[in-house]
Amino acid sequence: MRRMRYVWYALPSMLFIASCGGGKYAATEKVYKEKAKVLAQQYENAPAEGQLEKVLVADKQWIASVNFGVRKPNYVMIHHTAQDSLAQTIKTFHSVKAGVSSHYVVGRDGKVVQMVNDLFRGHHAGLGKWGNDTDLNSSSIGIELDNNGTTDVWPEAQINALVNLLQYLKDTYKIPQANFIGHMDYASTRKNDPSRFPWKKLADRGFGFWYDANLETPPIGFDPKLALRIIGYDIKNLDAAIKAFKIHYIQKDTNSAILSEQDLKILYAIFKKFL
Repeated sequence: MRRMRYVWYALPSMLFIASCGGGKYAATEKVYKEKAKVLAQQYENAPAEGQLEKVLVADKQWIASVNFGVRKPNYVMIHHTAQDSLAQTIKTFHSVKAGVSSHYVVGRDGKVVQMVNDLFRGHHAGLGKWGNDTDLNSSSIGIELDNNGTTDVWPEAQINALVNLLQYLKDTYKIPQANFIGHMDYASTRKNDPSRFPWKKLADRGFGFWYDANLETPPIGFDPKLALRIIGYDIKNLDAAIKAFKIHYIQKDTNSAILSEQDLKILYAIFKKFL
């Protein structure tokens, strides 16, 4: 009886381990492990191969420190896949030609698929700028949400799973509330994802900011361009920055770079949260 009870309790763990490798994805699991092994070797090398050698000074020496660690994610960037299924997205992230990846993919039914170790640099952000950071691939966790980007709704199961994932990431890596952003925030000139997204639900749980119901009229001299810059938007292309802000916070008339009186009140409310 004791042995049977042990097998029963162990079964969920055994099933989870079995789902993590082999079978349909055996080939891509092998590639992942080989690439991870190469990276591990690079970290292990002491001195780091090819680094000190490239420093053009005559007197140089490797002396190892005892104080170092691994990459610490400081942002979470949320995307929609603009594809038709979780399986299609996984196939895309297995394509060497496509060259893209994300740390996690969340299905419409709430299934969470991890595809890249949190501590590795995923290929999800691409070119863009947020604040002074032009390489969020190096400092962020990428999360793709299975959604076609046009007609799909956001199922409750998917959002609930996302919230649980975000809570884990926030707690584990001490990610500030302000640092949960969308792809369009960072890459405003070329991306609009995630669109039609329930950002307020996330902000209510501490992931990103939202505005209160009672909005103030901005004071005389309020500068929308400066406000967008303080929030983090790249204002080099001001029209694109305004449209990205509207996709995130206004969610209507998003093809226009004109800020209405109501839009300005919302911008002012969000701006104050970043001060």
